[in-house]
Amino acid sequence: MEARITLLPGDGVGPEVVHEAAACLTAVAKAYGHRFHLEEALIGGAAVDATGDPLPAATLARCQASQAVLLGAVGGPAWDRHPRDQRPESGLLRLRRSLGLYANLRPVKVHPALEDASPLRPEVTHGTDLMIVRELGGGLYFGEPRSFSDERAVNTLPYTRTEIEQVARVAFELAASRRRRLVSVDKANVLETSRLWRQIVDELAPSYPTVQVTHAYVDSFAMALITRPRDFDVVLTENLFGDILSDEAAVLAGSLGLLPSASLGGPVGLYEPIHGSAPDIAGRDAANPIGTILSAAMLLRHSLRLETEALALEAAVDRVLKGGHGTSDLGGLKHQHGTRALGERIREAIRPPRAKGARLADSAYAWCGSPEGARSHL
Repeated sequence: MEARITLLPGDGVGPEVVHEAAACLTAVAKAYGHRFHLEEALIGGAAVDATGDPLPAATLARCQASQAVLLGAVGGPAWDRHPRDQRPESGLLRLRRSLGLYANLRPVKVHPALEDASPLRPEVTHGTDLMIVRELGGGLYFGEPRSFSDERAVNTLPYTRTEIEQVARVAFELAASRRRRLVSVDKANVLETSRLWRQIVDELAPSYPTVQVTHAYVDSFAMALITRPRDFDVVLTENLFGDILSDEAAVLAGSLGLLPSASLGGPVGLYEPIHGSAPDIAGRDAANPIGTILSAAMLLRHSLRLETEALALEAAVDRVLKGGHGTSDLGGLKHQHGTRALGERIREAIRPPRAKGARLADSAYAWCGSPEGARSHL
């Protein structure tokens, strides 16, 4: 197939990890006979410095004309004192809203080779395989009115029935295609928006009779996520809670640099690692590219419908980690590499297509049992 993919390297370590993921996409295209047109555009602080706008009109137009977008990271201390509309993060929020993205999928798996990389005991993390479904277009990040002064700051937390229902259906479908367990995380004991959230999830539940639904308050769930992560399959939650909980879940996997994400809902999907720009290690060839490379695998799966190719890229990451190779953030591995060298090892591990009808072996990083679960309501 032929596809146009926009690359948004962004700030900090973003350009380094996007370069490795883009090279992996090129290697997959070569191995499977596809043509991927990869074009870079500005976003975040880099765009502010060049144009004064964290999401230039030319970048948005290029993204909207693509089949998918792969993003690195935005932000850093250099732009912390800019006005809100010129902060790098505002460009990312505008991009998500402009592309109509409302469901953010954040898978968390503990790779067998990395069980010692987590500060938690292996008997706690072993077998962890969960999917956090984060609502992406509403809540505190977008709510109005909002204001800031030296004496008083205001943010507003709104949610509509449509916003909650559309992301809840994605979570239900994913749960039905996985292990049929869904936990909806809220703060319904004090927040009216969470009361509506819980009500709508309960209203939808009878339409998915095979899915077991439970509810949890975000504070108690944050503890349960760390103490008994194997109990959870699909986790549904709102924008702010999902942002925080998915970063917390990185401790299960062993590093924030391992976790990918897919933002879906409109015709163009956005794929990015969940880590930030890490300006303290930018330019030092130290960033872990695996989260971005696995985000590229999700791009292959969800936007380009190339399941075999997605599995091949995930399997390449699997082989490299099983061989004891990683970056310095992954404690306990035998072979430490820089960003570029690890990316090259992963590309070398991509296997050419098998004979017609042959099936790729399951990988520890085959994220979504059935991708149809995420597509049916998008």
